[in-house]
Amino acid sequence: MKDLSLHILDIVQNSISAQAKNILISIHEDLRADTLTIVIKDDGVGMSSDVVKKVIDPYYTSRTTRKVGLGLPLFKQNAQASGGSFTISSTQGEGTEVKAIFSYSHIDRPPIGDMPGVIMILVGSNPELEFRYEHIRGENEYVFDTIEVKEVLDDLPLNDPTVIRHLKEMIRENLKDLKA
Repeated sequence: MKDLSLHILDIVQNSISAQAKNILISIHEDLRADTLTIVIKDDGVGMSSDVVKKVIDPYYTSRTTRKVGLGLPLFKQNAQASGGSFTISSTQGEGTEVKAIFSYSHIDRPPIGDMPGVIMILVGSNPELEFRYEHIRGENEYVFDTIEVKEVLDDLPLNDPTVIRHLKEMIRENLKDLKA
């Protein structure tokens, strides 16, 4: 995958398939420590320890529509190729957490990519779910939380095209402010 936002999209789709109702996406850019940490945590059905060991094998998938599952193995490979690490932990009935740490300045670290677009794809396609996107860069932090957004919107649906355009632009502007 060309950028990390596409990895995030793929992994969150796994969370949705696992019947998660609440999904956390956290990105922490620690320039002093030269790390980029991505955490995706859900409250889905979780996995047994045997399945957790298998999910990083590209020839294992729980999907019936194809015979390989490349999302997690490629995410792990990208993290390790850039001098980082990858962990996955899961408890049946409680959920799953995927964590990848990248060396921020490593030449092989993929760019973060279009996070506003990915967040809006997820929110617009799954307005009944709760998403929390946290992005920290140095001392600055931005949080997008659908629980808060739904309260402000009152009866206006999250998947309304006008709402999606506005929210995507709002996320984009706030992420620009993180870099300032």
